[in-house]
Formats: sequence, C-alpha cells, structure tokens
Amino acid sequence: MAVKKYKPITPGMRDMTGHTFEEITKSKPERSLLVNRQGHGGRNAQGRVTVRHRGGGARRFIRIVDFKREKHGIPAKVAAVEYDPNRTARLALLFYVDGEKRYIIAPLELKVGDTIVSGPDAEIRPGNSLPISNIPIGTLIHNIEIKAGKGAQMVRTAGGAAQLLAKEGDFAQIRMPSGEVRLIHQVCYATIGQIGNLDHGNVKLGKAGRKRHMGIRPTVRGTAMSPRDHPHGGGEGRQPVGLAGPKSPWGKPTLGKKTRTNKKTDQYIVRRANKTSR
Repeated sequence: MAVKKYKPITPGMRDMTGHTFEEITKSKPERSLLVNRQGHGGRNAQGRVTVRHRGGGARRFIRIVDFKREKHGIPAKVAAVEYDPNRTARLALLFYVDGEKRYIIAPLELKVGDTIVSGPDAEIRPGNSLPISNIPIGTLIHNIEIKAGKGAQMVRTAGGAAQLLAKEGDFAQIRMPSGEVRLIHQVCYATIGQIGNLDHGNVKLGKAGRKRHMGIRPTVRGTAMSPRDHPHGGGEGRQPVGLAGPKSPWGKPTLGKKTRTNKKTDQYIVRRANKTSR
C-alpha cells in the first residue's frame, strides 16, 4: 500500500498525507460481525477520568475479530479486505465452507480468493494458523498467543512481525518487533506472515482535527501550567525541567521511568527490548 499526499489548498493540508486504500475491496462492513461501541471518555464506573485526553471522535462500530482461530481443519476463502477504524491493520473477511463468516487481521500478500486454514496440519503460508511446534525456525509470524486457547495477544499492529528463533523443550524463543526475545510455549498458536499496511507509520495527520476525529483530546504541556497544576510549571520565562527529571502532574517520575511490576513473567524474557524501540 502507498501513501498519498494531499494538495495544500489549506494550511492544515500542507504536510498532510493519507492512505491510498488500494488494497480495500469492500467499503461496508459485515453487519453480522458488528458490535455497538459505547464511548466513556476515559472515565471509569464512578465517572472519574482515569485515562486523560480521551473523548469525542467519530462514531464507529467494533468489528468482532477472530483471534483464537479455533476452527481447525475447516478451510475458509478470503471474501474481502476491509478497513477497520479501531486498529492500524486491515481486516480480511473469511467465508468458511460451513457457512460461517469471521474477521481476521489481514497479513501481507493475502488476496481475495485465497484459501486459508488453521490447525496443526496447515501449510506454511501467509494467513494460516498453526501451533508454534509445527512452524519452522526462522519463519515470520504474528497473532501470537501467550496462553494456549486464550487467543492472540501479541504482534497485532500494522506491519508487525515476530521471528521464530529456536525451540528447546516445551518453549520456543521468539524475537518480537521491539527486539525483545521471549519464551512462548510451543502449544500456543501463531499466524504465518507479516501484517499488512506497512506504510501506516509514514502517514502524517497534518492538522489537529484528525486527532479529534480519532477521539484524542488536546494535551497541555506541563511547562505551560502554573506550579500548583504541574511540577514543571511556574517561573519567569521558559525554564528547564530540572535535575529531578520529568514528572507527571502528580509528581511521579515519567518519560522513561520503568513501570513494569510483573515479576512472574520475568523468567520468560530472554533478552529485553532494544533501548531505541518503544
């Protein structure tokens, strides 16, 4: 897929780019796979803001995506490739031979008319889902399960791909897109290939309105606030953050401060992610 540049007929469109959508083959989603989306504006059940800078945005429906791929041995034909406003990747609409319809994340090189299948006996081709024990070493994979049968939880964004490095005992070593090498049980399922929409990271929004359409509200810099509202605020003129380092509005360290507290899964991390990755 390519990125198109808009003609700068307004100041906001001077550096704006967007998707060409050349891979999209169907404009309207499958109604049987839609769920109404209830917006909460970043508020919890008590009505308090727990996630800042959320609210508004264009109305959209949730597409039910099949991350489990538990229909083993039943072939499915790719009927269409669709746009999903809730994720960066594209969706592939599958028509199974038994009449059921499901969405999956569309991998690269998957086209309308292709036949895919999931299960231990599936071929090594993009879109097929197999147990990691049946996947050759060096293969690019995505949609990776962490717990067997729970459904894919890792490597689900546009252009994402992990690589199977080695197998030893009950676990396999997989290099994630961040550079982290992680142990995953070999009974977990993964999908062959790399996720499509590779140019998603090259798109420039160009104006604040496109952020608002996505449901993201403005973020005010801490240095622009008063001292009572933010630790970075106050002072005559512009001031640096200081030796204490960047702080959140509540005085907690941020911008690079490690927040991982799950010690139980440390044993499954062979090598940490690259420092330059996020």
